[in-house]
Amino acid sequence: MRRLAIIGLGALALSGCVKPSGGPGPGKPIPIEGDSIRYETGPCYGRCPVYAVTVRPDGTGVFEGKRFTAANGEKPFKLTRAQYDAFAATLAPYRPESGEIRYAPGQKNCEPAATDASSVNVTWTRAIGDSQGLYFYYGCRSEKNRPLGQALGDAVEGLPIHDLIGERP
Repeated sequence: MRRLAIIGLGALALSGCVKPSGGPGPGKPIPIEGDSIRYETGPCYGRCPVYAVTVRPDGTGVFEGKRFTAANGEKPFKLTRAQYDAFAATLAPYRPESGEIRYAPGQKNCEPAATDASSVNVTWTRAIGDSQGLYFYYGCRSEKNRPLGQALGDAVEGLPIHDLIGERP
């Protein structure tokens, strides 16, 4: 009996070493409750909605309407783990390994650049304290930037914030 108990405890201890199936994949961190993704839009020369949204894998989110949005100020909301995972997966291919990547006028990765366009700034913050960032100016008109701009523009579609943003121009 004692032998079975020792074997059982050993198996239980080793089970923590097994990678969970269905996880984010090789090299991708498994999100934990303290992680967050902040998605913040910038102004344009028109009536572009300017807002920030922060989401966490625990299902909490905060929308902050700044200009030309249906809701102004901070509004907490709930999202499902599936909504969080879909949002994170849409943005994951563009997440830098470290630091920040910028697509802005005057930089090599933003030629040619149009004026008066909106922007988006995404910040991934992990519970352990590090963060990565991506800034993208939608006026970066290079064909090679099209998939990035499309992914960033579509990323919030799966979040429950449409009524807070309101009608887009």
